[in-house]
Amino acid sequence: MIRVLVVDDDFMVARIHRGFVERIDGFEVVGSAQTGDDALSMVSSLKPDLLLLDLYLPDAFGLDLVTRLRAAGETCDVLVITAAKEADAVRGAVRQGVVGYLLKPFAFPDLEQRLLTYAAERARSLSDDLTQAEIDAAFTSQPAGRAPASALPKGLSVETAEAVERALRTSAETLSATECAEAVGISRVSARRYLEHFVSVGRAEVKLRYGTTGRPERRYAARA
Repeated sequence: MIRVLVVDDDFMVARIHRGFVERIDGFEVVGSAQTGDDALSMVSSLKPDLLLLDLYLPDAFGLDLVTRLRAAGETCDVLVITAAKEADAVRGAVRQGVVGYLLKPFAFPDLEQRLLTYAAERARSLSDDLTQAEIDAAFTSQPAGRAPASALPKGLSVETAEAVERALRTSAETLSATECAEAVGISRVSARRYLEHFVSVGRAEVKLRYGTTGRPERRYAARA
C-alpha cells in the first residue's frame, strides 16, 4: 500500500481529498494535517510515501515546507494540489522535484489518473535493474517514453498517454481497446483514440483477431 498524508488547511477539502484517495486500490490515507508544523510532525511520525500538499497553508508556503522536509532528511514524494496558477509556483514545484501539480477544483478522475501513474512510476523505480532509457530519464525532466504534449492530438493528455502506453508494454498479450480501458481506468472510446494515435506514430501496431462472425477485432501491441 502507498501511504498518503493529506495536507490542506480546509478541513472539508481535506476530507474530500481523503475520500478520493481511499477509493483507489493500493492507496491508504494515514492522516491529515492543516498546518505546515503539523505536516512536519506527522511526516516524522507516520513516514508517508506521498504528500498531497496544498501550497497555501496558514503558517507556511507549501514549497517552503518541502524544503524543510528535505532538510530534515524526509524523502516522501509530493503531489501539489492547489489553486496557485502562477508560473513562479509551478517552476518552483518543478525545481523541488514534485511528482505532479493538480489545480483545484478537480474531479475524482483527475486525481485518480495522477495517483495511478505515480504508483506505476514508483513500482518501476523500485526495480533493482533499470534500462538505459530509464537511467536517462532519471537525469532529465522528460520521463522515459513520454511524448511531448505538443505531439499529441488535441484532447489527449500526456499523463493518460503514458498510462495507455505503459499498459501496452506491460501486457503479456495484445490488448483490445476495451481491455486497455479497463487497465487504465478510462472509457473504451478514449482508449481507442490513444491506441490509434500510437499506431499512427509507429509506437504500437494493430493485429486483427478473426472470429466466426462479424468484423475482426482490433488488438494492439507496443512496438519494440
